[in-house]
Amino acid sequence: MSVLVEFAMFPTDKGESVSSYVSRIIKFIDESGIPYKLTPMGTIFETETIEEALKVLEQAYKLLEPDCNRVYCTAKFDIRKGRSNRLEQKIKSIEKKIGKEVRK
Repeated sequence: MSVLVEFAMFPTDKGESVSSYVSRIIKFIDESGIPYKLTPMGTIFETETIEEALKVLEQAYKLLEPDCNRVYCTAKFDIRKGRSNRLEQKIKSIEKKIGKEVRK
C-alpha cells in the first residue's frame, strides 16, 4: 500500500517567519528516511500504512508543542492499495505523457 500525504504544519503565534519551526519538522522527516519532497507550500511524504503516516504527523506536532501555543495543520491523503514509490512514479507518468521532464 502507498499512503501519500501532503501537509503543512506551523505555529500561528510566532510572527510572520516560521521557517525555524518548520525546519524542525523537515529535519525529523529527513532523518527518519521517509521519502519526501519539500515544496514552497508544504511537504509531501510517502509511507506504507496510514498508521505510519499519522505517526509522522503526530511527531511533527510534538516538535512544535513545547514552545508553540497554537499550531495550524492541513493534510491531504492519497491512499492506494497494491502500489508503492508513488512519490516518484506519479511524476514519471506525467513526464511520459507530455514527452519531457517536469520542472523541479
